[in-house]
Amino acid sequence: YRTTERRVHLSAAPQCSYPDYYLDAAIRTGLFDYVWVQFFNNPPCQYSMGNANNLINSWSSHWASHPGVNKLFLGLPASPEAAPSGGFIPHRMLIREVLPQIQDYPNYGGVMLWNVYYDENYSQAIRPYVNPETLTFGRRSKY
Repeated sequence: YRTTERRVHLSAAPQCSYPDYYLDAAIRTGLFDYVWVQFFNNPPCQYSMGNANNLINSWSSHWASHPGVNKLFLGLPASPEAAPSGGFIPHRMLIREVLPQIQDYPNYGGVMLWNVYYDENYSQAIRPYVNPETLTFGRRSKY
């Protein structure tokens, strides 16, 4: 469906347990523009009780070096209610302890939040620290 007039992006949202049972083979093709790894509701690879080691280890030893991953996003819940099985990271902890350890990876793309319904200023609090690139949104004119 991609044409010179219309860009199409392909993305995947695997679980952080590695390799993802359903998406690993597809991701290895290298066809995905973005991979939004869900680092929540997965105790072996999520932030838990003040400790980000499982998340950072999974990011660095598995996902950041996964063949086929072009841009890698840290998938997090926007609040504790958004992920009843855990993985919520308070914004100060994310900014001070997690982002500095993952942002230098060449395929780091940013943070994906689940779910906007639960986002009560979490995205606003982290936005200045997530990605140095300025995002702009707008509509393209047909003319």
